[in-house]
Amino acid sequence: MSSRTDALVAHLREHAVKTGDFTLRSGKRSNWFIDAKQTSCRPEGMLLIADALLDVLPGDIDAIGGLTMGADAVAFGVAAIAATRNRMLRSFSVRKDVKDHGAGGLIAGALEPGDRVVLTDDAITRGVAFLEAAKAVRAAGAVPVLAIPVVDRGGTAEARCRADGIDFRALVTAPDLGFPYEG
Repeated sequence: MSSRTDALVAHLREHAVKTGDFTLRSGKRSNWFIDAKQTSCRPEGMLLIADALLDVLPGDIDAIGGLTMGADAVAFGVAAIAATRNRMLRSFSVRKDVKDHGAGGLIAGALEPGDRVVLTDDAITRGVAFLEAAKAVRAAGAVPVLAIPVVDRGGTAEARCRADGIDFRALVTAPDLGFPYEG
């Protein structure tokens, strides 16, 4: 791991990792949980995430986003910090339900047809959110090319994304945090 990744792991351990007895969204029990928003919504965490993500972001990416709520803080923070470094990225959210008034649709934000897109999320287990977001991005005429979660706690999302034609690169994995994959 790089020193930037080490710093991100340390921040996640301090602020986002909880141990105890938890029921995951899948219904499975786990002895640990990650509330990655405790990192993605703190200013120092935003900088750590942006540094790590921008280090691996290909130069031909136009936009960053994903399924709301998990992607929002990451996508918006990365786009803002990238702009201070002369890297212009548009950001967007994929709504969970179609909005039937105003401009409507599933996409909120600055996604344009033809954009090459990085999908993101704060923490993923199986990668289902990436596949849902990819479907909406494609319907909007853009191309999802890479999925970058802040934390991959499950270890199975990479295979799902690659099967859907999307490269995958987690910033931090469950083993990086000292836990087994929960996939």
